[in-house]
Amino acid sequence: MNNDKRVVITGLGVVSSIGIGRQDFWDALINGKSGVTLVSSFNTADFPTHYGGEVKNFHPEEFVNKRKLRRLGRASYFAIAASKMALKDAKVDLKNVNSALLGVCMGTTMGESQILEELDQTWVREGVDKIDSALVPSYPCNVLAANVAIELKLRGPNYVIPCACAAGNYAIGKAYDLIRANDADMVLAGGADAFSKIAYIGFNRMFAVAPEKCQPFDKNRKGIIVGEGSGMVVVESLSGALKRNAPIYAEVLGYGLSCDANHMTAPSSDGIKEAIVKALQESGIKASEVDYYNAHGTGTPANDREESLAIKKVFGVNYKKLAVSSIKSMLGHTMGAASAIEVIACTLAIKHGIIPPTINYQTPDPDCDIDCVPNVARRHNVNIAVNSASAFGGNNACLVLKKFAV
Repeated sequence: MNNDKRVVITGLGVVSSIGIGRQDFWDALINGKSGVTLVSSFNTADFPTHYGGEVKNFHPEEFVNKRKLRRLGRASYFAIAASKMALKDAKVDLKNVNSALLGVCMGTTMGESQILEELDQTWVREGVDKIDSALVPSYPCNVLAANVAIELKLRGPNYVIPCACAAGNYAIGKAYDLIRANDADMVLAGGADAFSKIAYIGFNRMFAVAPEKCQPFDKNRKGIIVGEGSGMVVVESLSGALKRNAPIYAEVLGYGLSCDANHMTAPSSDGIKEAIVKALQESGIKASEVDYYNAHGTGTPANDREESLAIKKVFGVNYKKLAVSSIKSMLGHTMGAASAIEVIACTLAIKHGIIPPTINYQTPDPDCDIDCVPNVARRHNVNIAVNSASAFGGNNACLVLKKFAV
């Protein structure tokens, strides 16, 4: 294939509950560190659960001018921080880049939900006339990519894809398309979401939140742990990366999308399977060639059961030989940032030949009899990695990554 049509990842930026920055994140990931703690963002006394994957020791003023802090929400802080880290990691000097051809593709579930919550609280407690009008344009989902572009002065294509918990994969898939269509030379792609009462209340009302820990694929799993964070990657053509002598983490071979068209919240193994099959077909990869499957793995009974069934349908009699893990067991569910952060985990697994574990695994479940790399990271050569994500509304997105070779 022409090097202009080959797409690679050259920079990684991450803000998460287990680490800020590529190295701290990776060190925590392979050591099975949990970022789940008692919630400190708000009082959870009226809730049945009290734990979350909050980002600690994050200082937005290290990434954003203090004069801009008031008009930006926490998700934008995360997105800008992760974007700046990714560009630095990719050795991109913005002075030498055509800003009209550097795009931004962001995924999210909640947008700037904390700003919306602040507006609502002011309205209820003090009246609508007391609302700070400067905050009103700061909460819609589109501001995430816009704020990254404004901060970095990027004039290329600008997208926000609010496909909930599969949004990060959707955004990176869109970046892949932009590069291959020559609509951009380089794209910052990923996702961001901040910890919010809206998400916390919603999942608690659905009885989908675990009391203390997330246990993907465990027989006694009790639900998700709500989290927050951002993952951003620099995506560019191979020819551009080679010309810049950029570090190359992995090649993006392709992606697949599907919709269950079944139920707003209940997952479907057939829909998940369809996205994986499409991704493998577009990438020209056989199921038997996949070394690592990074699972959506939320820790809810239904999701893990249906995803395990989808794995069996796609990978057939060899499904138990496939290494599968869910890093949500450590980070919590970071909503629209989840699959973007998981893409970073996949690229680092490819680079280092280490598969992160699924922690908190205690009791095997016959319905989830996959190899979930329980509790301890595993050294394993990863040539092909698949990153799978699903979302409310039945949206599924699967991305295929490969170890780079000329």
